[in-house]
Amino acid sequence: MGTPAPAGAPSWRSAPVPESAASARHFVRSALDGVAPDLAATAELLTGELVTNVVIHARTEAEVRVAVAEGRVQVRVSDRRPERGLVPHDRHPYASTGRGLALVEELATSYGVHSGDGVKTVWFELWPEPPAPPASVWETVPPVGPTVTVALNDVPYALYWAAQQQWEGALRELTLATSTDGRAGVRPEDLAAAQDMSHMICACMTAAVEQETPDSSTLSLLVAFPAQAAPAAPALRRVLDDADGWAQQGSLLALPALPQIRAFRHWLLDQIAGQLTGAPAMAWTLVPGAPGATPTELAPWDASEVEASNVPTIAADDGNRIVAVNKSAASLLGRQPHELVGQRLTELIPGHLRKRHTAAFTSLLLTGEARILGRSIPVPALHRDGRLIPVRLFVQTQEAVDGHTVFVAQLTTTTAPAAPAHDPRDDLYTRSSPGPVRLPTATKKATRSGVEQADPEWLSLFADTGRAMTTTLDLDERVRRMCDVLTRRLADWCAADLVDEHGRIQRVCVAHRDPRVTISAEHLGRLPAVSDATPGALPRVLRGAGPLLVTDIPPPSEARGDLDARQLELVELLGGSSAVVAPLRADQEVFGALTMVRVQDEQPFAKEDILLIAELVRGISFGVDNARLHQRTHSHAEELQRALLPDLPRVDDLELAARYVPSSTSAQVGGDWYDSFSLPGGDTVLIIGDVSGHDLQAAVAMSTLRNMLRGLAVDRSEPPGDVLRRLDRASHTLSPGATATCLYALARAGADGTVDLRYSAAGHLPPLLTTREGDTRYLDAGRGLLIGLDPDHPRSSVTDRLPPRSTLLLYTDGLIERRGESLDEGMARLRRHTAATARAPLDVFCDELTIKFGPDAADDIALLALRPGPGPHP
Repeated sequence: MGTPAPAGAPSWRSAPVPESAASARHFVRSALDGVAPDLAATAELLTGELVTNVVIHARTEAEVRVAVAEGRVQVRVSDRRPERGLVPHDRHPYASTGRGLALVEELATSYGVHSGDGVKTVWFELWPEPPAPPASVWETVPPVGPTVTVALNDVPYALYWAAQQQWEGALRELTLATSTDGRAGVRPEDLAAAQDMSHMICACMTAAVEQETPDSSTLSLLVAFPAQAAPAAPALRRVLDDADGWAQQGSLLALPALPQIRAFRHWLLDQIAGQLTGAPAMAWTLVPGAPGATPTELAPWDASEVEASNVPTIAADDGNRIVAVNKSAASLLGRQPHELVGQRLTELIPGHLRKRHTAAFTSLLLTGEARILGRSIPVPALHRDGRLIPVRLFVQTQEAVDGHTVFVAQLTTTTAPAAPAHDPRDDLYTRSSPGPVRLPTATKKATRSGVEQADPEWLSLFADTGRAMTTTLDLDERVRRMCDVLTRRLADWCAADLVDEHGRIQRVCVAHRDPRVTISAEHLGRLPAVSDATPGALPRVLRGAGPLLVTDIPPPSEARGDLDARQLELVELLGGSSAVVAPLRADQEVFGALTMVRVQDEQPFAKEDILLIAELVRGISFGVDNARLHQRTHSHAEELQRALLPDLPRVDDLELAARYVPSSTSAQVGGDWYDSFSLPGGDTVLIIGDVSGHDLQAAVAMSTLRNMLRGLAVDRSEPPGDVLRRLDRASHTLSPGATATCLYALARAGADGTVDLRYSAAGHLPPLLTTREGDTRYLDAGRGLLIGLDPDHPRSSVTDRLPPRSTLLLYTDGLIERRGESLDEGMARLRRHTAATARAPLDVFCDELTIKFGPDAADDIALLALRPGPGPHP
């Protein structure tokens, strides 16, 4: 393919086609016959990389010249596009492109580039031994012609590197696919325009980033782009979107972009195209619905943040291996953190769900479509002893500094409310630009109310903390958001300590205004106890003093007690020149403390600030105390709910399974319940019910109704309708005004693999029968009024025969009811789903239901499933 030069050093020329790289390597191997093998092999490798750059970026004829003198090898690779400068990439280990120049830098003794006279030549030398020449640098080529400055604000650099690497890899594979058989369907001129624009963006962004602080989590860049580049940005956007589609179809040897990368890429290209034509700039953090809107979320992923979190958290890489896990998650699963790191995530997933997990994870990587990211999914986790732990899984992605993606999963038990998904709109108050701290200071004498004569800065601070305290009911999240406001508006860093029900002090949050500062787990958690004689500002405040102004902070060596030592160690780590320690009070009881610290001496806390801080913390106290009371109430309800969930009986020739999933949107425990037990006569009782209401009172009423029904069922052998009528009478007498739905059934297995089912329903949704062949029907006979409406209303009992290996599903309305759609739509959707999983094992059948319908449920879900077949013998 190449043609030799007429004179001088051996040379080779080729058209810009993918096969040129292999031909160039073959030419170098032949030209260096007799040279030391290691030098020849290195020269062959580097030449192939440089010719690949010519094919992809310059797209002109490539010429290679090789010379050998005194054992030294020099290779020159030329193209006909001198205006196209080189763009060296950072050496990210996960990058699929951009390694060519990095390899030259790493392996060549010296290197460089010369441009002019219509030719650009990249050269390198390989020396067999020292002395080495001076350090080499690449020549940069400024943009040609007029430029327009584009403002790219709040760019998360880890996400930018990830997006750049992804789209360069997609363009490379698109080039190869188009050059072979054109399967990708892109026109060569469109691909060329996209490649040129990609190269231009990389060059301009690299030059702009070099002018900024590289270790900042986010960058606000002023990037000079050629004015004539405006039409090329939308073209690159279209080609990359098409490439994602072809990658999803398997037409490219590249993965499509994940959702956050695709969203960022769209924003970046839209900003470049828009601003080049006069449109105003919009920061990435202000894009509606864009992933990652706060400085904390924009920071690169850091394993220490997972390890320091109080929420059970596990992080996995794109190879499905665990890369970080904290003690809370490990403890929940009965393991130690070091035992889990390096293991596949499937080790924590029950066997019957592992194929589903692998398929879903693979689908995410292959299609770029996120079905569970950012949603709270109820699934069982595998405990070390083999038990299944019902949890809610909330998975989000973060980019690491080297550009690869990490999947971070938070685990919460399903009998506790899931932490609400973080809404970027909740953090509008955190969008302050980085820079020197400008802290509000009272300039007027405060009145007793403290706020009326405060500066506007203080009024804004009061409003922002109030907003932070009302955006979530979760205690830890509420405290975190409040601390975020304080560290951006009032202090350089702050710590929040709470006293639990047993009088123990827990440090629940340490926040710093600089997102690059990480707080290790040793500074969080349990603090030393406080006695009446414990000295120090924090112990005094926890005993009822304060707020206290501290302007002379001693070193840790002068600590007066264990608690004071912990406090001073944190100050030594984070710095501090002045501080205010304020008590969190409710009903004359101190339940915690806030420590707010300013690091610089230029603007210390002063006596004039104390009254306003006291008023500010008073409002914060009410917000935190409300969250504490909510958590305590829910904890008690959760314990009650756990106690009321029965163990299913073990019955020969019957399989039973049940699930309970609290609402993903409500923080209350409701009146949904299921029950099953064996009667002396051999029948198996199946019960599903729902007491009206969704609070602790409903849970108590449910417990009462459940216990009455158990007693009535065991008292005498009666048809189900008669049992429900007696229950209605008892409820009307003991709990007048209360209403509930209930379905009561008796199941008896036959010798032929069938089950005779006698049942009666009191206002409850009909059971769903799904045969092994996937046929479905609702058992809608035996219907009657709700419990509590008319105790004298006659109730009927009906009998159905369940076929062998069929599945009977009893459920509450949270499984099918959705706002904005009819009940018939929900029931039809349930039938389609059970038909698709009719042959799955019963546990899988139930887990699939909770995974499918649990995330969007506005109400609790209780379900009880029965299948004729061999029961679980010990």
